[in-house]
Amino acid sequence: MGDRATAQKILVVEDDQDINALLAKIMRNEGYEAVQAYSGTEGLLRIESDAFDLVLLDMMLPGMDGMSFVARLRGELLSSTPVIIVSAKAGLADKVDMLSLGADDYIVKPFEPEEVAVRVRAVLRRSGDASARETDGGGKTYVFKGLTLDETARRVMLDDAEITLTVSEFDILSVLIQSPDKVFSRERLYELVWKSGYYGEDNAINVHVSNIRKKLAAIRPDEEYIKTVWGIGFKLS
Repeated sequence: MGDRATAQKILVVEDDQDINALLAKIMRNEGYEAVQAYSGTEGLLRIESDAFDLVLLDMMLPGMDGMSFVARLRGELLSSTPVIIVSAKAGLADKVDMLSLGADDYIVKPFEPEEVAVRVRAVLRRSGDASARETDGGGKTYVFKGLTLDETARRVMLDDAEITLTVSEFDILSVLIQSPDKVFSRERLYELVWKSGYYGEDNAINVHVSNIRKKLAAIRPDEEYIKTVWGIGFKLS
């Protein structure tokens, strides 16, 4: 992998030493710098003292569990650092809870090394593209029914209120607002946002869309911005 990847730092937060070592090895084989933490508390301390491009996070951790970690990362620290959950908890409720809190993706153990690598590359590519737009000022601004999305600043405003979105939420809204009359299937949204193979993650798209709706409804409760087209997908309304 190129020089860009070698400069990217991945935090692996996993209490099982063997799995932690395996994830770190996968990341290093991909050319990333891997930093290892073995508890949620240790991971959060590292986040507070250093900059990371992405976090690979287990859910069942000693001290502070994965859910508390993400809640504090997105809430108290106001960090937009991408987070991919890597957990043995495969239930739908667990995935929905973590994605609702602000995780960007979810991988179920046992995992294939290539799947981890592909998903990490996809999330980093999206966040890297965002950084490039911020640097070169090449992004555009889109307006729809009082909603303004600024690609360069990665900022969303509704009326005079700024809406705080995760990386995934912003990118989904960006796809929709660029083609407001088009219906996007969940599969197509996944491919456009994650820029990788589709893993049947309908639930990930559904949860992120639900999060966007809730955040917009907090400002305009009587206005619908994203319409579900049953059997197909989503579009702006």
